[in-house]
Amino acid sequence: MDIWEKLYNTAKPLYRPAELNEFIYANNVVCALESKSGKIYTGYCVEMACGTINLCAERVALLNMLQDSSEREVKRIIAFRDTPPSGLDGLPCGGCRETLMQFSSNNKNTEIMVDYAKRETVTLGELFPKWWGSIKSK
Repeated sequence: MDIWEKLYNTAKPLYRPAELNEFIYANNVVCALESKSGKIYTGYCVEMACGTINLCAERVALLNMLQDSSEREVKRIIAFRDTPPSGLDGLPCGGCRETLMQFSSNNKNTEIMVDYAKRETVTLGELFPKWWGSIKSK
């Protein structure tokens, strides 16, 4: 089993889309990430009627990592719905890209799963080549 299969299999059981009440829908996107130390953290999305407090699966996994170990660097990340990523559906949203970069500018090297079957990845730096924080810190 390669690391991507391990990440996928760790996150997959969290995929249980559910309407928690008339305001909250959760678990329709799941994520697993591998931290710099090799630990795996998971997360699932939480969507609320008040959209400003929505949490993507990637950010929940990052918060779990921070809370558990104080780590901020991510080696690899996979996010998906009911099937593994097979294109643009596996890419983190702009808010998650920004959060990853603000956690650590070294996260520009984070591998993001794009096509699970082909094991195709892209780095956060490739998606976000001119991050404003890199320019600001010069």
